[in-house]
Amino acid sequence: MAEVLIIPKGEARKYVYEAITPQIEALISDESDLIANLANITAVLKEAFQFFWVGFYIAKEGELVLGPFQGPIACTRIKPGKGVCGTAYSQKQTIIVPDVDQFPGHIACSSDSKSEIVIPVFNAKGEVAMILDVDSDKLSDFTQEDALGLQKILAVLEKKL
Repeated sequence: MAEVLIIPKGEARKYVYEAITPQIEALISDESDLIANLANITAVLKEAFQFFWVGFYIAKEGELVLGPFQGPIACTRIKPGKGVCGTAYSQKQTIIVPDVDQFPGHIACSSDSKSEIVIPVFNAKGEVAMILDVDSDKLSDFTQEDALGLQKILAVLEKKL
């Protein structure tokens, strides 16, 4: 188990993702409990990037239910097709929102959230098992570089589902 997280300071996000991905893999490799692994992944992402909010919504009985997260309190349940998370869940694709106020039907869990990236996590059957939701308190904070970095981290998680 990792006791120290090594995060390169002052580096572009691409390099931070490259540094933390193998550390996340090592952190979750010997742990079989999904909730423990999700909690550690959110903690690493929050610490590495100081994002406003990082968390998982787990697919349960046809809706998304709040899982482990780091940040202010959040919406507990999200229906498919509702908000950014529900849309990513329904469409089975990553969504980057530069300005959440411009996203039709955005669910405002916090008025401090300005931009968002949401990435589906797939199980072995190819079904969306959960959603990773990352919010920033800055406009246009996420790019394709974030999508690729986060997808690589989630690929590590998907191997365990």
